Amino acid sequence: MPPRVELGAPSRMNLPNSLTIARIFLVPLLVVVMLTKFEGRLVLGLPVELVAAAIFGVASLTDWLDGYLARRRKQVTRMGQVLDPLADKLLICATLVSLVQLDLAPAWMVSVIIGRELAVTGLRNVAYSRGLSMPASGLGKLKMASQVTAILLLLLGWERIPLLVLAGQAALWVVLATSIVSAIDYYRRFNRAMSEVSKVADFTAAKARADERKRA
Repeated sequence: MPPRVELGAPSRMNLPNSLTIARIFLVPLLVVVMLTKFEGRLVLGLPVELVAAAIFGVASLTDWLDGYLARRRKQVTRMGQVLDPLADKLLICATLVSLVQLDLAPAWMVSVIIGRELAVTGLRNVAYSRGLSMPASGLGKLKMASQVTAILLLLLGWERIPLLVLAGQAALWVVLATSIVSAIDYYRRFNRAMSEVSKVADFTAAKARADERKRA
């Protein structure tokens, strides 16, 4: 059964949470860089694809770093548990939609991937409301790694290296497959966790009724 969320854990702002917030603020900056038509395709003298890839790379790095620091420094909070997956979804979804706008990714494929992200986020919120923590599985981490790889390839190859664009589009198929498989796995874990919670609730209610009958 997934571990329960420690509802008493403090939700103060700390370094891991600050990194998560920073990732959220990097999302609109990345979208602006990707979709703005800069003169000469240069941003501060650098090719726009390198700037976009750098922003996305830094944002993706904070995803790993905030979790690592939170565990190492024992600073896991309710705020971090809520904001971290939200920041991940915002980063990935906004970047994929921008890639569709740039004709670098198929709209139907991105729609399926984003639909998966929203569905899993909904299940995670339901689990969280029941006091359950549903951490990412190995499949979920593989999905995230494949997303980062595909997006970086597409950004770096954007209008300059067609071979990288082809590699990125091929990697999107891996993203699609891992997204679907990990969503099925997450749904199974969710159902199993909810069933166990229901059993505990039924047992508690039955015990309370038995105790009441004894007192009567």
